[in-house]
Amino acid sequence: MLNVKYTQGIEQMNHHEKINYVEFPAKDIEATKAFFTKVFDWSFTDYGPEYTAFSNEGLDGGFYKSTLNASVARGSALVVFYSGDLEKTLAKVESADGKIVKPVFTFPGGRRFHFTDPSNNEFAVWSDVGMV
Repeated sequence: MLNVKYTQGIEQMNHHEKINYVEFPAKDIEATKAFFTKVFDWSFTDYGPEYTAFSNEGLDGGFYKSTLNASVARGSALVVFYSGDLEKTLAKVESADGKIVKPVFTFPGGRRFHFTDPSNNEFAVWSDVGMV
């Protein structure tokens, strides 16, 4: 089953029983929006003071006001971004005041690092580029 919707001239396909949307907690929604805009060039749509949504970023989703955060150490799923230039993305995360919680390391098939956003949610970035 396939449901197609059009948002701002972009065709989005909703596939039956497939992951479609993800939501994250955010202690500071404005700081979180500023971080993802600076690092990944995201844009947001606000739905009141306690919710903001992003779309067309690989997977649609949003941030909701909460004192909680997503952390792998506490069993949260890990959202992983892909980068064609890992060092450049690392520098962007650091310049936007993201905290590196696992420096760049290798794994079979690539390299990656983990970081937290201003709301202390943990994410990772990986690349298959630059492998020796």
